[in-house]
Amino acid sequence: MKSARPEEEEKERYSMEKISTSFELYGKEYRLETGELAKQATGAVLVTQGETTCLVTAVVSKEQKDYDFFPLTVDFIEKMYAVGRIPGGYLKREAKPSDKGTLTARMIDRPIRPGFADGFKQEVHVVATTLACDGQNPPDCICVGGASAALLCGGTPFDGPAACVRIARDKETGEFIVNPTYAEQENSDLELTIAGTRDYISMVEAGAEEVTEEDMLAAMEFGQQAIAAFCEKQAEFLAMVAPEPKEYPVHAADPCIAERVNAHFDEMSAALKDADKLSRMGKVEELKASIKENDFSEEEREAWKSDIAAACKALEKQAMRAMVIETGERADGRSADEIRPLYIRPGYLPRVHGSGLFQRGQTQALSVCTLGLLNEAQRLDTIDPQESKRYMHQYNFPPYCTGEVGRMGAPKRREIGHGALAERAILPILPSEDEFPYAIRVVSEILESNGSSSMASTCGSTLALMDAGVPIKAPVSGIAMGLIKEGDDVVILSDIQGLEDFLGDMDFKVCGTANGITALQMDNKAKGLSTEILGRALQQAKEGRAHILSAMLGEIAEPRAELRDTAPRIETIHIPVEKIREVIGKGGETIRGIQDSTGASIEIQEDGTVHIAAVEQEAGRAARAAVEAIVKEPEVGEIYEGQVVGIQTFGAFVKLTPSKDGLLHISRVANGRVGQVEDVLNVGDTVKVEVIEIDPKSGKISLDRLDKPEAPEGSAPAPARAPRGEGRRERSDRRPGRANREANSGDGRTPRRRH
Repeated sequence: MKSARPEEEEKERYSMEKISTSFELYGKEYRLETGELAKQATGAVLVTQGETTCLVTAVVSKEQKDYDFFPLTVDFIEKMYAVGRIPGGYLKREAKPSDKGTLTARMIDRPIRPGFADGFKQEVHVVATTLACDGQNPPDCICVGGASAALLCGGTPFDGPAACVRIARDKETGEFIVNPTYAEQENSDLELTIAGTRDYISMVEAGAEEVTEEDMLAAMEFGQQAIAAFCEKQAEFLAMVAPEPKEYPVHAADPCIAERVNAHFDEMSAALKDADKLSRMGKVEELKASIKENDFSEEEREAWKSDIAAACKALEKQAMRAMVIETGERADGRSADEIRPLYIRPGYLPRVHGSGLFQRGQTQALSVCTLGLLNEAQRLDTIDPQESKRYMHQYNFPPYCTGEVGRMGAPKRREIGHGALAERAILPILPSEDEFPYAIRVVSEILESNGSSSMASTCGSTLALMDAGVPIKAPVSGIAMGLIKEGDDVVILSDIQGLEDFLGDMDFKVCGTANGITALQMDNKAKGLSTEILGRALQQAKEGRAHILSAMLGEIAEPRAELRDTAPRIETIHIPVEKIREVIGKGGETIRGIQDSTGASIEIQEDGTVHIAAVEQEAGRAARAAVEAIVKEPEVGEIYEGQVVGIQTFGAFVKLTPSKDGLLHISRVANGRVGQVEDVLNVGDTVKVEVIEIDPKSGKISLDRLDKPEAPEGSAPAPARAPRGEGRRERSDRRPGRANREANSGDGRTPRRRH
């Protein structure tokens, strides 16, 4: 018989010591824990800010993959139980990630990816799961630190610690706030998310209300200091954990591969010097194919397949960077700060509410604007407090835009990210709901792509909004900046194309108006990137944005004064809150009837604000008149043409408004004595009346008929009722059985009485 293990051994087998630390930074409470949850993962950390708690796990595969890229996957899982809600929809289960969830996964991925060593080819999977959200502290930034800690706790070859912070700026005091609550962010004119290590910045995202370049740079410098503080706290936690570094193989290619490939440096440099993207790509691919065919045997090609591909890619990168550093000339012949040729056409499409075609070099975006009622805003089912958004920007990147074959389907992470960046850039310049009570959707179709398609989308969207007549506060333009850094040699590139994005060190997108920045996004591969270099890039971007904006304003100087004929016109009126139910009617019957009869759309808000939308102005006016008629309170002296809806012996009831009737007394239906109301009026007749009295207590309305007819001859009063007690015998005689009883009463018998 098998003996039972001692209780202590069982605990040791299935658990390990929980290690945790709590700390305060910049007025917020944080906590890091490991050792209790998800112990079969390579590394797992529970990270908390306030009461917002996320579990971040990292798993490294046991075998290497023969890829020419680093196979890192990051997933952010929003659990609705974290905010005490049941998911919407039929399944009542979390399904595909929300757009916000996808953006958060990208936000965790981007600062972590550069921290792994070149040649590390084992798959890494990072999963961040929201366990509890307090509705005050967002979970995204702490998940970056949690991912870094999980990787390091697992002993992976990751260059950390890394951290991420969000920087806000109080509108009133101008003070910077680190990792603001949702409420603190509401009172901020800046939302800067910045990630990196103690030594360098790897990722930046920002939305701002036309913040100057100098203020943005100051926020970045402050953010870098905050990142260093969080990295220090993470290092203290890791010292408590004391993880054992694990031996992971880092793949190194045979040196002879690079020697043979690099012998073709001059040929690669020549192939790259072509302004046309497809032509250049054709020449480069032809050269790569020639190298593989002529410099390697069939056995070597089979054995070194991914290594040869990586060496050819490295040669292309080396040749492109050397061209820029040594000659100052780019692959398409431009100088470092030169913008590609622009082609701009607002109002490109007929019938749509607004459109704009924006082309920069071989990147082309067609943006289309659609206007709708506020109730058409997008409802959000996420763990964030935001329940809906009125402005929706969507970005599509079909395979044909790069001359490729592919499958069309749901938007990928990149498309969601680019759409979110353009949306963030436009949001600060949109009019308020009170000024412009519309839901706004802009769709950017990328028709050609050779770099900076998200910035073309931003510019095209500005054109579409202005063409639609949306009274934006200021037009927005955008530009993508690049960086080539070799040692101390640094070249900042304006308006980068795809080649410079893939093979360069930085992709820095900046959007804004003539007054300041509204959005930016940066991914960095150069570990020596300083705020001084970022400052130079921001200034060069400002000059490029101004050039592009000037060209846009040359085609459309301001938003059009009128909406397109195909766009709905929205009128706004306010009704008393207590009248909302009357306008809606039982089961929505009244409001549906108005919409069906007029063709207009009606939206009623809780405060009594009513938005009436119709393409045809006459339909809008009719719907407005119908709503106003329902809520109208008659006043003495007002004249109405109403329908007779009821008749009594004392008069007729006339409908003045859908919810109000008045009494037209019999003495006022005609000139002269009228015996019965029906001699003059019938139900359904239309009569013109004037309000002569309103009872202040009961609200009953008395009417007088205008243009009274003469009383008809022979109109006599209705027969008078018999006095009480008279005629009872006659009436009783008609009751069943009574006639026989009374007939028999003459025989001297007394009728029976019932007791």
